[in-house]
Amino acid sequence: MAQPRSPGGSDAGATDHQAYDQSIIIPTKLITGADRFERKELSWFATSQIATDLAIQVEEVIFKVHKYPLISKCGYIGHLERQHSISNSGHDLRLENFPGGSETFEMILKFCYGLSVDLNPNNIAALRCASEYLEMTEEFEDGNLIAKTEAFLTFVVLASWKDTITVLKAFETLSPWAENLQIVRRCCDSIAYKASRDSSSTGDVVSEESWWLNDVATLRIDHFMRIMTAIRAKGTKAEIIGKCIMNYADKWLPHMDEELEGLRGYGFGKSELQFGILRKEEESARQNKEQRTIIESLVSILPSQKGAVSCKFLLQMLKTGMVYSVSPALISDLEKKVGMMLEDANVNDLMIPNYKNEDQGIMPNSSELRTMHNIDVVQRILDYFLMHEQQQQQQQQQKLGKTNVSKLLDNYLAEIARDPNLSITKFQVLAESWPENARSCDDGLYRAIDTYLKTHPSLSEHDRRRLCKIMNCEKLSFDACMHAAQNDRLPLRTIIQVLFSEQAKMRMAMQGKEPLTRGDNSEQEEDRPSTSTEIKNLKSELENVKTTMAELQNDYSDLQQEYEKICSKYKHPSGWSLNWRKIKKSFHVKAESDDNGDGQQRTNPAGFRISFRRRQSVS
Repeated sequence: MAQPRSPGGSDAGATDHQAYDQSIIIPTKLITGADRFERKELSWFATSQIATDLAIQVEEVIFKVHKYPLISKCGYIGHLERQHSISNSGHDLRLENFPGGSETFEMILKFCYGLSVDLNPNNIAALRCASEYLEMTEEFEDGNLIAKTEAFLTFVVLASWKDTITVLKAFETLSPWAENLQIVRRCCDSIAYKASRDSSSTGDVVSEESWWLNDVATLRIDHFMRIMTAIRAKGTKAEIIGKCIMNYADKWLPHMDEELEGLRGYGFGKSELQFGILRKEEESARQNKEQRTIIESLVSILPSQKGAVSCKFLLQMLKTGMVYSVSPALISDLEKKVGMMLEDANVNDLMIPNYKNEDQGIMPNSSELRTMHNIDVVQRILDYFLMHEQQQQQQQQQKLGKTNVSKLLDNYLAEIARDPNLSITKFQVLAESWPENARSCDDGLYRAIDTYLKTHPSLSEHDRRRLCKIMNCEKLSFDACMHAAQNDRLPLRTIIQVLFSEQAKMRMAMQGKEPLTRGDNSEQEEDRPSTSTEIKNLKSELENVKTTMAELQNDYSDLQQEYEKICSKYKHPSGWSLNWRKIKKSFHVKAESDDNGDGQQRTNPAGFRISFRRRQSVS
């Protein structure tokens, strides 16, 4: 196969044949032979005793050859000779867009002159296309170059994984010849067959030693897409396809997060900021188009099964896709996929910056566009997650991950609250998107609200009340209540609600009852992970509260006995006894209404009057 021989080379008339070192026999009576080719500057000469009679230019190289060896095997050359196509530019023929260029044509000439041509995976692609270009069919000679290259492809190349990858990469520069000859399709089918056979042997778990992943990742995106389509058609598991896609993106979209160079501020005034992300200046339009094509292609073949690719990878693709302005339909598809597995995300992955393209100029002076992060995308992702959860509930499937998403949303709110340009409306809408009964604890939401109040000290009292209405004071922990009671950034009404809620919890703990919370949280509590350490801590805290209340009860009894002794000595009540009655009454009085105004006197859980000094808001 690697040593093609000219037909007709029999032992008869051996004296009329000339043997060469390459073991090819050429009948000198029929054609003009050549011992070798010599190069002089940009020209190649067939060295022979007979002068050359044909000049062929391929690219910038001119080949001085004899007509008959080419005409006898190349139908294209013979057709041109019959038409007398002769040029006056210093050469007789010029082959435009010749597959493989001058190097391949040199091997074609060697084959036509009967010299040895070594077929291998590195040159077989170009030789196959060039032989088709020159019409080297069996019509002119048995065992012509088309037949030899086709046999080598079928029986040698396609039988080997490594050779098939090599040939397929070589065909990348030979379009459209490779497409028309269906060689690319055959190579892709061969690779897909071998890859799917290996994947089926690995079982349910994707093997970390899948030898074909890195090889497939070296191919051009259109060839990679064909292989993935063929692999999927053969029933390969979605996890394997997802791993292959992530591996390809890691190679062709390296450091996807680094494409976003970070946040940059642009000032329009002392108190105004403009945030954006700029692309690298040295990136050309062609490179941007290639990157966009890769992203859109990979997103279009992502498996629909949940968990086929990681949530982190989907969010990275989403960020990169927004930078390279991929189609809105694919962006929406990515948002839906992220929403289906939002419980696996983390806060850093959700920090999707706002950016501007270099050709977009300065963004409009609007606070909605000047936020550091793209909150609308996260809002849509959250909506998709809630829709997916609702569908699972209707299908009577178990709901998973709501606790993780609740904590994730609270942490995300705390991060974006640091943005000085974030409007209270956008913050409130995102916070209220999460159902109230889905939160078992509002400590994270309280932290986010407090962070927003720190970053926006000029908020009016009305806006602060509006913001604090988002959280449920009954769902705050003891530590959060103690912090809120001393937080001068909160409106007075909220602080009173916190104190009343904590006082109610303490009374119920004294009576041995569990504190009540608004809403039905039974399913949420079932999904909430509990460990033995947390249970022990809760029991210990409850015992401490009971002990403290028992001590307070004993102190109260002692004071009451002392009071009764004093009253028995005096007929008329003294001033101290009147004050003691007030103290006694405070243990049974209820919390004052929320409409008492913003006075400076506040009541703690024990009923004592404590004076707070409010810090004035910084305008």
